[in-house]
Amino acid sequence: MSDLKVDDTAVQTTALGDYGHGHVVDANAPREIQLTFREALQLHAKAIAWSAYVSIGVIMLAFDPQLLGNLYAIPQFANDFGYLVDGEYVISAAWQTGLSMGNPVGQVVGAIFAAYPMEWYGRKLTFGACVLLTGGLVFIQFFARSLQVLLVGELLGGIVLGMYVVIAPAYASEVCPTSLRGHMTSFVNLCFVIGQLIGNGVTNGTSSLTNHWSYSLPFAIQWVWIAILLPGLAFVPESPWWLVRRGDLDGARKTLARLSSPEVNVDEVLQFIVHTDRLELELELGSTYMDCLKKENWRQTEVSAGVYCTQVLSGIYLINYGTYFFEQAGLAEADAFNMAVGFLAVGFVGTLISWYVMVHVGRRTIYVYGLAVLAALQIVIGILDCVPGRPSGAIWAESVLMIIWNGIYDLTIGPICFVLLSECSATRVRSKTIALATMAQGVLGIAMTVAIPYMINPGEANMQGKLGFFFGGLALLCLIWAYLRVPETKGRSYEELDILFARNVPARQFKAYVIEGPNSGDEK
Repeated sequence: MSDLKVDDTAVQTTALGDYGHGHVVDANAPREIQLTFREALQLHAKAIAWSAYVSIGVIMLAFDPQLLGNLYAIPQFANDFGYLVDGEYVISAAWQTGLSMGNPVGQVVGAIFAAYPMEWYGRKLTFGACVLLTGGLVFIQFFARSLQVLLVGELLGGIVLGMYVVIAPAYASEVCPTSLRGHMTSFVNLCFVIGQLIGNGVTNGTSSLTNHWSYSLPFAIQWVWIAILLPGLAFVPESPWWLVRRGDLDGARKTLARLSSPEVNVDEVLQFIVHTDRLELELELGSTYMDCLKKENWRQTEVSAGVYCTQVLSGIYLINYGTYFFEQAGLAEADAFNMAVGFLAVGFVGTLISWYVMVHVGRRTIYVYGLAVLAALQIVIGILDCVPGRPSGAIWAESVLMIIWNGIYDLTIGPICFVLLSECSATRVRSKTIALATMAQGVLGIAMTVAIPYMINPGEANMQGKLGFFFGGLALLCLIWAYLRVPETKGRSYEELDILFARNVPARQFKAYVIEGPNSGDEK
């Protein structure tokens, strides 16, 4: 245990039953909770930089399935790996499903394994090990000359890549102050978009090559991210929350000093972390996977898993088949590639705009209204696909609406998912809650990876734009759940959120519900 003294008087652990109703739980809460966005940027620039650095791993996670989905539309890839059907080489739906399974299976398996080293060895060492493993496994994909070898590379690579999506939001939520927490956890979504956008751009650039470099070069691009990350691995600050749980208060204090400017009262922030950790011990929130499923944590786990699963159910996995989807919708190959790149470029802009919106609008409002718009757009796309004869105007309208859909997605439920994912989970079980949510999302992703090739393949269901009815219906069901269960977390400290969940406050009352000092009386 560290010799650093923490003022127990300033951070008294108060039993849950002693809390009355009011917004300010502790008069000794650190100033960082009341910081404006601009103040937080100035005082915690280093925390922002390191959070963004760790999130780069998500770019690799997003690049891989986007790359693979686009390869199906590259003639040379089909010639080298496919079989002849009616004078044209194609990759069967079964092999498309098998190859595309690597990423979602990896998310499930990787998420299971990620939480343990994150708790045993910390966020820093786990992240570093993942980067080194990714660099090695890319060799399998790069030298693959058969579908069987490529499948092995995708499965093994997917397991490691799946760990990044657990590490990144957990790390961002633990090194950034409250006023920046939403922006840096939502940066994970921007990294997804960046990875997908780069994947589309790279395959668009190599699609005209008439040798193996049309697909080998895109695989090799993954080493660029390894080269960017390697020099900084030894200098990544560890999570101060993890260090406090390990009893290393000196280490936590040094890390907080590294992550903030000299004007920040590091001791005050450290005291509040210790206080919140003690409160969670008192609430018996635990630290294991089984603790995530206990009644004390179940609601947080449900919300975290629900908002993540909604991404899949609303249709985001179509992005992995962007170029192929637009081709099957009726666009020419060149138009399909260009549309797929524009599709993700709009998503990139949408995520940037979401950072501004998050400062002024609550998480719940953005999430619920965004999901409603997404459901409506999918249904309209389905209706357009039913136009007799499917004229070119209807085909282009469907494609444009899909681009608008992606813009709205990355303005609303895309980035807000990662904010809610980190804010709703208790700090002691955050890595495991995020892991469980990732596993749930991955299982649904596996189902979609199996289903989507069969739904859009012209030799199978050939649903084209009618997929809008399928995903629009699922999005409507998710909308009902979100309205009833997704709470407002904007501006709340982790301590306040723990108490609100422990009190079973209804989701629609989170914003107005306040907690005053001890023994203060009833809700106002």
